[in-house]
Amino acid sequence: MAEISVGKPIPEFTAEATGERTIKSSDLKGRHVVLYFYPRDNTPGCTTESQDFRDRLDDFSALNTEVIGVSRDSLASHEKFRDKHNFGFDLIADPDESLCQLFDVIREKNMYGRKVMGVERSTFLIDAEGVLRREWRKVKVPGHVDEVLDAVREMNG
Repeated sequence: MAEISVGKPIPEFTAEATGERTIKSSDLKGRHVVLYFYPRDNTPGCTTESQDFRDRLDDFSALNTEVIGVSRDSLASHEKFRDKHNFGFDLIADPDESLCQLFDVIREKNMYGRKVMGVERSTFLIDAEGVLRREWRKVKVPGHVDEVLDAVREMNG
């Protein structure tokens, strides 16, 4: 399996997303991409994080940056989540965890005393050439989107 690391091009991937869109990593070149992984649609932290990206989407767009969310939920779940909260960006459905594995975001978590494997909230900033420039792991939602936006601004010089 290819390894994700800052300063290196991201591996090729193809994924199904909302809006009947198939996203290929090669198609993302020419603009920056914020790829954020979150545990589940319609949970408090995930909803807040996604709303924060929605609320700053114009700022990201002005910096030639596309925002894409990823979770293991189905496309149907994503479509409802996106429509309910008026997200102006697509969500990738990764039920087989192939993208989650590629970006190494599946971690053992403690849920009510039980050990389960789940998505560790993580964000990746990819430049217009397809090179990973920043990564945030174990993300805490408050202030995160502003931090990512600041990193995009720095990248744009």
